[in-house]
Order: sequence, then structure tokens, then C-alpha cells
Amino acid sequence: MDESKVEELMKLIEEKMNGGVSRLSIQFTDAQEEGTKTEKYHHGRCDVGSPWATGTVGNCDADAEN
Repeated sequence: MDESKVEELMKLIEEKMNGGVSRLSIQFTDAQEEGTKTEKYHHGRCDVGSPWATGTVGNCDADAEN
């Protein structure tokens, strides 16, 4: 990663933090077109996309009996 890309990434992180975002998970992939980004937002503290965040936990049937 060249210096200009590092600076661009740091600017993005600083903008998110200054905007009130308290947690970030940044991932790099070759599967996405260069220069694009995908953002996911979650209101809770669960991991974005986790079974808890998506409501797909398969072994939690405690409420099913009530």
C-alpha cells in the first residue's frame, strides 16, 4: 500500500471517529473492486453479521417454551 493510500485510509478513520463512530472493523479483500468500499452499520455491540446480530442463532430455544 503506497503512502497516499495509507493517508486516505487514515483520513477515512478520522472522519468516522470525529462523526461519533466508536468501533470500526476494517477488512481488505481482493474480491471487491479497487477503490470501492462497503459499509455495514449495527445498533448494538454484537459483531455485524454474527448470528446474534442477524437473529439466526440456531440453538437458543429458551423462549420457545413460554
